[in-house]
Amino acid sequence: MRDFVDTCHLAVVQATPPLFDRDAAVDKAVALTARAAEQEAELIVFPELFVPGYPYGLTFGFSVGRREESGRRDWLRYAQASILVPGPQTDRIGAAAKAAHAFVSIGVSERDATSGTLYNTNLVFAPSGELASVHRKLKPTGAERVVWGDADRGYFPIVDTPWGPLGSLICWENYMPLARMALYNQGVSIYLAPNTNDNPEWQATVEHIAIEGRCYVVNANQYFGRGDYPTDLEEEAAVNRLPDVVCRGGSSVISPTGHTVVGPVWNSEDILTTTLHLEAVVASRMEFDVCGHYARPDVFDFSASGQ
Repeated sequence: MRDFVDTCHLAVVQATPPLFDRDAAVDKAVALTARAAEQEAELIVFPELFVPGYPYGLTFGFSVGRREESGRRDWLRYAQASILVPGPQTDRIGAAAKAAHAFVSIGVSERDATSGTLYNTNLVFAPSGELASVHRKLKPTGAERVVWGDADRGYFPIVDTPWGPLGSLICWENYMPLARMALYNQGVSIYLAPNTNDNPEWQATVEHIAIEGRCYVVNANQYFGRGDYPTDLEEEAAVNRLPDVVCRGGSSVISPTGHTVVGPVWNSEDILTTTLHLEAVVASRMEFDVCGHYARPDVFDFSASGQ
């Protein structure tokens, strides 16, 4: 491995996205980036779909072989709250990253500039303000396929940082062994896992990934409740069936040996801060290096598109 800067001051933002409100979500992301910068964060990580929120529990009027015009109107509203990449909203987030002198990772609903398709996308901005990485979720999970399409480009981007290669997989992509291997094969040292998963099993998942990849895993989740939904959605009944707390968070950071560095934090908005020590990544690979001395390329043949 190349020599890297050993210490990275990290901030994980567990916050409530303003659902269906693109501009308010960007405003909040910009403000929270500035708050994290006040704590000397060099890497700031937001959850999945922070702009314009995760429409948990909604069906958009779809069932097998049937759809309702009222659901289509809610979907249109969500699509119009999604953002172009690049576009005015990414310009604002990039400017916030530049002002913070930090790398910023944030999940967005991306609206394709040509087609009518939306994508569940994770963006990484460099401290220069430039958009350094665009990762579209490979396969939306379950009924998410009503809202977002499959990734069609740039499948496993890596950002070169002072602390080594940084990459991301979104939510249940992290259950795809070959997707994880695509990041490991690029030497990822800081592995971002933005998500909307607040179940206890997810904590075991991120711990396993850290041990398997011998990397830091940044588990960034959001916190929101039924009261955070717009009151004028067509699917009012679906919203009313939701619990008071829809997603309770659980953000955490896991070390390359599978131990919790900070978190998990439940049932509140918070900015988790910690210092990553990248020498721990190198040291942890002494006895196990998943794409190095513990690999068997003579037995297994692996390749990934876009690498």
